[in-house]
Amino acid sequence: MQYLLTYLKGLAMGAADVVPGVSGGTIAFITGIYDTLLESIRRVNPTLWKRYREQGFKAVLAHINASFLLSLFAGIITSILTLAKLISWLLVEHPIPVWSFFFGLIIISVVHMLKQVRGGVSLVRLLLFAIGVLIAWGITVVSPVNIEATYVNVFFGGAIAICAMILPGISGSFILLLLGLYPAVLAAAKNLQLDILACFAVGAVSGILCFSHLLSMLLRRFKDATLIFLTGLMVGTLGKIWPWKQTLTWRENSHGEQVPLLQQNLSPMAYEHATGQSHQLWLALIYACSAILLVLALEYFSQRKHHD
Repeated sequence: MQYLLTYLKGLAMGAADVVPGVSGGTIAFITGIYDTLLESIRRVNPTLWKRYREQGFKAVLAHINASFLLSLFAGIITSILTLAKLISWLLVEHPIPVWSFFFGLIIISVVHMLKQVRGGVSLVRLLLFAIGVLIAWGITVVSPVNIEATYVNVFFGGAIAICAMILPGISGSFILLLLGLYPAVLAAAKNLQLDILACFAVGAVSGILCFSHLLSMLLRRFKDATLIFLTGLMVGTLGKIWPWKQTLTWRENSHGEQVPLLQQNLSPMAYEHATGQSHQLWLALIYACSAILLVLALEYFSQRKHHD
């Protein structure tokens, strides 16, 4: 049952990672597996060879919490391969409810993270929070570039994107979008282009093994400061996932289709006036509230399980 729950959490992380602007790291945090994930990945290092020679392969698997990692990444990969088409379709056909759900998810996740910070407000903490907001906001307003999807570029794109994917707030898929590699990687996931997926996977593994050591160390030694900074990152991405947008410029994707490139956030009423489409405000509120209730339910069951 524990492996199944971990697999389902992986499914949720994978679904979030497909959406530009939403981080799988956020899902990991609110489902209570973030610390376990970082620590398990951190243990994958050259010292495993010594442990293997002294204690055997079974001890190595136990040391890195292999059953947890396999269950989680199986869920992530399953979600990316199976939900990529569905999420892409929903973002095109029903953008306001989808973005509203993720907007509510980020809002309650910010509250969830701040609950774990001990102590009061200080100038240093406010500064760290502001730096996090500015970094995330800066990333969301950077103009995308067009990098050719060569094997080398996909490798490094995977390494950079995976670092963002395990950071609550920064979306790995949005980093790929900025690099101009998102359409190629998403098309590879849809069409099972194994060469592109293999390059991306190798890059992602390399990146996460390096970055997880740094992030794990920061959370161990400076947990409150790190949480404040990560919370700022999450707040800074809210503009990217605002449900009501007007497209200013377009780009051509890998299938020759026109998709949004630069967008402007509008109020619900201004959106209806500018586009002639319904603002769906009540539906947006329902989806945002459902995301908030979902996280509150996860918190409740997690605390209940901890007390039991």
